[in-house]
Parts: sequence; structure tokens; C-alpha cells
Amino acid sequence: MGAAVATPRLLTRPRRLLASLLLPVVIAGLCLFHAQPADAARGGRMGGGSFRAPSMPRSSGGSYGGGYPGGGYRGGGMGFPFIIPIFGFGGGGLFGLLILMAIAGVLVNALRGGGNAPSIGGAAAAPSMPRNVNMIQVQVGLLASAKSLQDDLRSLASSSDTSSSAGLQRLLQETTLALLRQPDLWVYANAENGSVPFSSAESTFNRLSMNERSKLDAELTSNVGGQRTTDTANSAGDADATNEFIVVTLLVASTASAKLAGADTGEDLRQTLRILGSTASSELMALEVIWQPEGRGDVLSANDLVTAYPNLQHL
Repeated sequence: MGAAVATPRLLTRPRRLLASLLLPVVIAGLCLFHAQPADAARGGRMGGGSFRAPSMPRSSGGSYGGGYPGGGYRGGGMGFPFIIPIFGFGGGGLFGLLILMAIAGVLVNALRGGGNAPSIGGAAAAPSMPRNVNMIQVQVGLLASAKSLQDDLRSLASSSDTSSSAGLQRLLQETTLALLRQPDLWVYANAENGSVPFSSAESTFNRLSMNERSKLDAELTSNVGGQRTTDTANSAGDADATNEFIVVTLLVASTASAKLAGADTGEDLRQTLRILGSTASSELMALEVIWQPEGRGDVLSANDLVTAYPNLQHL
């Protein structure tokens, strides 16, 4: 009888330990949250990708869902929905978020017993999947006189094939080249990267994307997953002459393990863009390019830039 009474208490100890460890981290995340500016400029967006695992043989009886943006690998682990929405990715904090997810993943796996059940004898082995996916976010703030960059991005949005890996690889390469051709106009930059388990890569990427998209008042130009839209009624085009800055965000999910140089200096940023642009199509899982401003008359002032992108460092 004594053992039966003690069992429920023992089962609650790991959960109490989890709560005591995560509570300070959640509070710290709330303190780091930055409100988005109310007068954000309109912008553009292009990209796509897939977090779909390799197909399993039909005889195995198992299947995987569609890839990004319509779904992906659903097995194993938790998406950590009780943590990520609280943080809201205020101001970025990508690396800190990934560390938090790693800690939460270890604790959750410990509570659940960890590991997957062994396959039943005679069943076909599951196809190999990447263990981890690297998340990379590079942001560049340029002087608004970089009008040709807006033209380049708009042209890429109208011509790129965002429904295939080869098309996404070309889009990444052309975008990094467009940035590399404007070094004299670079003013601010930031680069963050980290690794997440494959099972939580899609949800992490989508949340990072939502954070950056929420900084736009509207998306006038879009080409995502092969779907192109242009809001001609609101007149996409060069920003107003009084505009001060243009910000471009590159969000990449890749299985490549290349070491980036960061973005502390102009030379570091140059090396980072070159390495990022050379990512192979077989390693590129998902890509998003987001920029603002995009509409005629839109202005991204120095105050707006600091408020929306507090992690940017002056080069």
C-alpha cells in the first residue's frame, strides 16, 4: 500500500523540476520582448522550401505529411508551443531561442523516457533523416540610396521558381550577390545561427518567419512556394525620397555545417554572405527573403529601424 501511495508523488517530481528550470527562462524572455513599431513600412517576401523527410517504402505502412509550408515531419518530440509564443521572438534572439529549445527538448525527452521504440522484426527500416537542422538569420541595413537593390529583389520575386530546390538555391545565390554588390551602402548588420532537432525545425522556421513578417505593415510583393502576388492597388515601388534605410532579412534552414564569419565587420558580413550563397540545393531545406520598405511613399527611419531591429550592429 505504501508503495502505491508514493508512486504519484514520484511521478510529479520531474514535472516540478521542469517547471522550476523553465520559469526563470520564460520570465527572462518576457523581459527581452520588444514591441513592434505601430507605423511599420510595407515590404516584400519570397522563398519556400520543404521539411519533408525522405519517403518510406509503401510496404512499411507509414507516411510523412507534406513539407513546408503545408506540413512536414510530425514524428517525435514536441513543438514546444507552451514556450515559443510567450517569447514572441522579440527583436530576434534566435540563438538564445535555440538554446532554450535544446534545454526544453532534453527535459521533455527525459520526462517521456527518451528515444523511439525499436522497430518490429521484419519491418522496413525508416529512411535516414538529418539529425539537426541549422537555422541562419542574416540581416543587413543599407542606406536608402540602394534603389537598385529594391529593383533586384522585385525582379527576383517576379522571375524566381520558389517551388523547387534548384530555384530556391538560385534565389539565395542571387540575393546574396545583390547584397554583395552594395558594400558601400552597408550600415548595419546582424547574423545569428544555431541548430535544432529535425522534428522541431519546421515549427521553429515558421515562427522565425512570422516574427520577421510581423514587422511589415503589409506584403506588397510576394513569391512563396510558387505562388506570386503583387498588390498593384497599393503601388509597390521605390521608397519615398525621404526614406533613410532599407533592411533585408535572409532566413535559411540548411543541413550544411559551414561555419559563418558573423557580421561584426564589413569583411565578416562579406564572408558570411559568400558562404551562405554557396549553399547547395541538396542542403537547403527552406529559405525566406524579407525586405522593407517596398511601397512608394514608405519610410524606414533610423528610429523605426532601431525599434524593429534592435539586434543590428553598426558596421
